[in-house]
Amino acid sequence: MSYIFSQQNISLAQGNGGRLMRELIEHLFVRHLKNDLLDTETDAALIPLDLANSEVVITTDGFTVEPLEFPGGNIGSLAVHGTVNDLAVSGAKPMYLTLNVFVEEGLEIEVLDRVIQSMAKACAACEVKIVAGDTKVLRRGQGGGVYFATTGVGLRPLGLKLGIKQIKAGDVILLSGTAGDHGTAIMLAREQFGLSGALQSDAASVLPITEALLKWSGLRFMRDPTRGGIATIAHEIAQATQHSVRFYENSIPIHESVKMVAEMLGYDPLYMACEGRVLAVMAPSEAESALQDLRRKGYIDAAIIGRIEEGPAYALLETLLGGERLLQELEDDPLPRIC
Repeated sequence: MSYIFSQQNISLAQGNGGRLMRELIEHLFVRHLKNDLLDTETDAALIPLDLANSEVVITTDGFTVEPLEFPGGNIGSLAVHGTVNDLAVSGAKPMYLTLNVFVEEGLEIEVLDRVIQSMAKACAACEVKIVAGDTKVLRRGQGGGVYFATTGVGLRPLGLKLGIKQIKAGDVILLSGTAGDHGTAIMLAREQFGLSGALQSDAASVLPITEALLKWSGLRFMRDPTRGGIATIAHEIAQATQHSVRFYENSIPIHESVKMVAEMLGYDPLYMACEGRVLAVMAPSEAESALQDLRRKGYIDAAIIGRIEEGPAYALLETLLGGERLLQELEDDPLPRIC
């Protein structure tokens, strides 16, 4: 190992506030996450914010994914991307993160090192800084290797009208890429059903997507479809607007491998998580132009997948055969610990 630890696994002593904990923080977390605002000798971070033309947006999230490392990412990069994405779809530019770490006794330090290194690379790519944090060590068997809890702070332009209340009947629904990739990739990585595959999680920052969409005055709403997938967002929109949300089955982009796994195991890709997609609602006059702009930027699977209709407050799927079916609200959790 390139770091100085006398043992290969996390011990309870590394959470006691003493020398071993200080070494863990300095030689692992600070080594990867160091920046000009991260000061481990203070209990609070001072962050510069230019509020002349902006308002502060804040979000918080937790990450318990299993396995910790999966095709396309790991819990470290996922924690950064997930927090950044919540800010981005709110119309904000992500600036700062805080990080709480709950690490289980016995976790291999090499695994934790890889996860934090991945987290640092994601921060650099997203141009955000982790400015404060805390570390706790849980007894063996009381955690899933490592859990992360984050808080994100961003700046949003004053006067930006963006949110679910802005949606109107006649608006168009756009999805920036294929649905269900992350949930399916996690399922395959667990090999619970004797299945395996090369499908990559879509986990990534959606900031380039939201920045592109924010240029359009007809943008009403954005959301990243994580737990519950795009079907759950459809229900949120329907309940908030008291309008119907109609998806077109023949327009929703879904990888063939996702379709195959879902069909074999009885899942519906519309309810499966994404971690690098944006579902946006736009005025019909600009939706097609915005779609073509995304495709020119490399999001070739982006598609218009539905529309908002005058009530009642239903989520509907127009099927390949021209019929329609109700999309039921998700009540159980068929695939826990996916993010």
